[in-house]
Amino acid sequence: MRILSKLVLLVCLFSFNVQAQDEVFKIEDGDFKYKGEPINIYAGEMHYARIPKEYWRHRLQMMKALGLNAVNTYVFWNYHNTAPGKWDWKSDNKNLTEFIKLAEEEGLFVILRPGPYACAEWEFGGYPWWLQKNPDLKIRQNNEAFLDSCRTYINELAAQVKPLQASKGGNLIMVQAENEFGSFVSQREDISAEDHKAYKQKIFEMLKDSGLDGPFFTSDGTWLFNGGAVEGALPTANGENNIANLKKAVNEYHNGEGPYMVAEFYLGWLDHWAEPFTRISADAIAKQTEVYLKNDVDFNIYMVHGGTNFGFTSGANYNDDHDIQPDITSYDYDAPISEAGWATPKYMAIRKLMKEYVEYDIPEIPAQIPVIAIPEITLDKKQSALKYIKSSKPVIADAPMSFEELDQGFGYVLYRKKFTQPINGKLQIPGLRDYATVYVNGKYVGKLNRIYNQYEMDIKIPFNGTLEILVENMGRINYGAKITENIKGIISAVSINDYEISGGWEMYLAPFDAAPNLEGSTEVKEGLPVLYSGEFDLDTIGDTFLDMQKWGKGIVFVNGHNLGRYWKVGPQQTLYLPGSWLKEKGNTITILEQLNEDPKSRISGLERPILDSLSQ
Repeated sequence: MRILSKLVLLVCLFSFNVQAQDEVFKIEDGDFKYKGEPINIYAGEMHYARIPKEYWRHRLQMMKALGLNAVNTYVFWNYHNTAPGKWDWKSDNKNLTEFIKLAEEEGLFVILRPGPYACAEWEFGGYPWWLQKNPDLKIRQNNEAFLDSCRTYINELAAQVKPLQASKGGNLIMVQAENEFGSFVSQREDISAEDHKAYKQKIFEMLKDSGLDGPFFTSDGTWLFNGGAVEGALPTANGENNIANLKKAVNEYHNGEGPYMVAEFYLGWLDHWAEPFTRISADAIAKQTEVYLKNDVDFNIYMVHGGTNFGFTSGANYNDDHDIQPDITSYDYDAPISEAGWATPKYMAIRKLMKEYVEYDIPEIPAQIPVIAIPEITLDKKQSALKYIKSSKPVIADAPMSFEELDQGFGYVLYRKKFTQPINGKLQIPGLRDYATVYVNGKYVGKLNRIYNQYEMDIKIPFNGTLEILVENMGRINYGAKITENIKGIISAVSINDYEISGGWEMYLAPFDAAPNLEGSTEVKEGLPVLYSGEFDLDTIGDTFLDMQKWGKGIVFVNGHNLGRYWKVGPQQTLYLPGSWLKEKGNTITILEQLNEDPKSRISGLERPILDSLSQ
């Protein structure tokens, strides 16, 4: 049994030497081998981008105490490449090299998943939004413009991590080639098999040419290996519970031998706004974990710790009933380590099993980060959000322009149109992406919502009237064939009674890429979007969960950090606020409340999250 070699692994983790790759970590004779000895890989997925940097070490220690020996992480291209030619690998949570080094200090291997496509319920699956501005570029295809962009990204990434590879004395042991490409092949039958094959091969060659040593692996459902597997990379399975199926599929594409790895062992699942929160029992997970351990199957727990989709980073799905299904802000994922880093019953069940099956020492569980319930914060400043947005200079065009055409990736755009003649009838915005509140002469008249496929409403615009449409981008689709259809804002003509409204459209950009600075208070009207702000001090600092149960829809900034979206429909009714972003004196909170159906003057924090409460 390979499991008997774990003591060797633990010693080796702290004595890396610069050697040739085939002497450090390799795949050979059906095994993973580290310095010539067979080992098992028991990994957990955790994304540095979803965790405050100050908590990285704590979360890694939680993984170690679970009994795991490796951490998997995606690298999200758009997280580091925020604009053409602009790269950031150091600020905030973006220091990937520091994350990898911290993992080494905690005795963990690192497995890198660079994409370029990630999925992961992340905005646009990790692709930069501005790629779509190039009309010659075709996302995730054998297309020169796209491949050139991928090459630039891969080379930039490789420059960061090459010194940290096992071949250079580091703890980075494996690299994924693309991600779930077999799924994309099955969804895009309009693309030839030859082009699909050419694309994945070119990505694989780019990774190798960049100086990444591997070993490399691919990751797909076992029934999708034909489209996703690449010669020279180990095929691994996602969500495969059947050992016979796993071994049969891997053998077919890996010379009749292993190692056999489930690269995404799902202990929870993703969650959308307006849909029930998904839970999987600890007993069911423990049983499946033991199946893997008994059968010498390597695995990666997806997710071992989900974290949070801070800011505008959450992605979206779609199905036959909903044109878009935006993901909630929390990426708790019902994971063994909760969003705030707590050990759950699922965690304890897996830890008990790991202690029974592995021979290396498993450390004690780290102390939980303190939690507080923030008392009521007075929101003593308020301003009209529409007035704030309109304080900027508008872009004027004959027809509404998309976010991309306006060179804006995220947030909101206010579309404004004046009418010289009255018009009544059906307002039609089939090109809405994604959520809109509609106003006539400064009064709220309705909302449109792509989630419920609501693209039209009755409207009355009087003589000399003004129509305003505040449009929110709720996250680009990150999985499926429609990942190539991710333009935001209003992307086609606006009509009333099938009469196209053109000429004189004003567009005010509202990216909210920083917390608005409110100067005093102004009068605001119920039903119109409002900006609230306040200051607060704390006797004790700790993690907390802002109580959004009585609020409508919007975003929250605390001390300059965008905590993400809230929405009364649920299931998420709180926002995680890390204590590492708080201080004892002079904290500031700013809230953009889009609906303002019930004006507020206070907000407070809870000691526990509410993630499973749907509301209408």
